[in-house]
Amino acid sequence: MLVSAIGAEIRRYEERQHEGVAARVGVAERVYATDPADLWDALTNRERIPRWFLPVDGDLKLGGRYQLVGNAGGTITRCEPPKALDVTWEFAGATSWVNVRLRPEGERTRLILEHIVPASEVDEHWKTYGPGASGVGWDLTLVGLAQHVASGGQPVDAQVFMAWSVSDDGKVFIRESAEAWGKAHIASGEDPETARGMASRTAAFYTGG
Repeated sequence: MLVSAIGAEIRRYEERQHEGVAARVGVAERVYATDPADLWDALTNRERIPRWFLPVDGDLKLGGRYQLVGNAGGTITRCEPPKALDVTWEFAGATSWVNVRLRPEGERTRLILEHIVPASEVDEHWKTYGPGASGVGWDLTLVGLAQHVASGGQPVDAQVFMAWSVSDDGKVFIRESAEAWGKAHIASGEDPETARGMASRTAAFYTGG
């Protein structure tokens, strides 16, 4: 990879209330070598989003509906450039929330992403994979964003990225990501054996093991 494939630099798992309901929250943080305005543009500009993530349709403004092609869609519930973006994350009949915060740190910007899942929607999928199920996916997304930012806004080659993700190096990254989310789960108070089992199954799912 052209950019260090570290995904998130900080990972946390929390259980708390969100909009009056019990929720399970995966938190990922990473610092990017750009200013908040540029990182905000990468996250919200209809032309730039497909360069590092997925094509997007919809009305990209506060209260508007968005749809990532072949993935989640939802409503933009908060939009305060260049610091705060909240959306509902509607996928496979379930609704969760994704909140993004940008914080300047000198000439760089810290991105803090929260994926918030209602505890009422925790099912066998959660019991099998735990927070790494979405956490590994977000780690891969943060790597793509890092490549895009480091290149000065150039598109990430999707075929090269996909080839890397299934290569030996990519599989090492995925296993390390799953293990890191398992450690975050343990730090939150989860039984270590349970958390490590979830992390192992997550890694196997993503790598085809």
